Amino acid sequence: MFRRVFIFGSTGSIGKKALEIIDTFHGDIEVFGLSAYSSIDCLVAQAIKYRVKVVVVPNLEAKELFHKKWTNKNLIPKILIGSESLVDMAYDSSYDTVIAAIVGIAGMPSALAAAKAGKRILLANKEVLVVAGDLFMQYVFTFKAELIPIDSEHNAIFQCLCGNENGIDFKKIENSINRILLTASGGPFRGYSLDSLQNVTPEKACSHPRWNMGPKISVDSSTMINKGFEVIETHWLFNIPTRKIEILIHPQSVIHSMVEYIDGSIIAQLSKPDMGIPISYALGFPIRTKNKVGFVDFTELRKLDFYQPDFIKFPCLSLAFDALKLGQAHCIVLNAANEVAVDAFLNENIRYTSISRIIDASINWYEQKIPYSLNNLDDILHLDRITRDFARKICHV
Repeated sequence: MFRRVFIFGSTGSIGKKALEIIDTFHGDIEVFGLSAYSSIDCLVAQAIKYRVKVVVVPNLEAKELFHKKWTNKNLIPKILIGSESLVDMAYDSSYDTVIAAIVGIAGMPSALAAAKAGKRILLANKEVLVVAGDLFMQYVFTFKAELIPIDSEHNAIFQCLCGNENGIDFKKIENSINRILLTASGGPFRGYSLDSLQNVTPEKACSHPRWNMGPKISVDSSTMINKGFEVIETHWLFNIPTRKIEILIHPQSVIHSMVEYIDGSIIAQLSKPDMGIPISYALGFPIRTKNKVGFVDFTELRKLDFYQPDFIKFPCLSLAFDALKLGQAHCIVLNAANEVAVDAFLNENIRYTSISRIIDASINWYEQKIPYSLNNLDDILHLDRITRDFARKICHV
């Protein structure tokens, strides 16, 4: 096995972990290219270490900074600028595998292009499926792209469905499945009362008990909308109806998800809570490879706890289920309003409990409009843009 990889979003937590895992493949994976938005120092260090051929940066200022920071005697890589270059590189035939790790809707155009190019896509970007799941999966099937999710829950489901086979027929699996159980740690506020959430600070919301993540996704985990997004992703990834997807709070984060089959059998994926395992699995698939994460010691676990989610205390979770039932446009509104609200909360412009209210108000606003047709990326981005405009206005009311 030899793969040539381009990492879109190499300086984020997923990109860094992917490079760390690639080191364990001992030359079987070549890093062809990298992209970053802001951490140019880190990008330069990565480009030097992996001797990449291409990097993509956001603007001319970032390109000039990259040149300034490049002190290595080796030839400097080709430096491309802007979001259009990300799309161009997604189509490039010089490599075979994309790690789609750009955070937010900014990662969607390049991921869609990679699907149209028939690439092997290791998907970490949630928004691609939340905002454009129908269109993205059409491209995956039409252009015969190979799709492997690398967030822990969906990678766990993939493993439970796939076993040791070489792939999944996503269009046929529903008939053999009774339900999919998405596990969730419950976040930092599982034990909080409803009233105490009024005074949550950004610092508290970003203190996840199990995972070390960026500010935005940490807040999403704390409100549990992140798990709601994962329900939407599960629907599109595995062609599973909403009624067959359930959430189970599992504080130990050892079982990353489970699949219950129609005969009563349940297959679960267990491992340490470390992103290295799903990334390693996806990079090597269908061959499992060693990594440095380590193994579960069942004698230390003592017990595994499970609880039903509290939809009253975490209304964002209900909003996500509702959006999926209402349709793709509502999922776009859900995601856009959430991004605006979380940003406002992190900048201390709104209360923590206002996040769900802004999302709910945005969905109600869209309900009053003539339904949008979503036939292409431009349609999706237009609805995303006007939703953000509306959500920003009510953030300041």
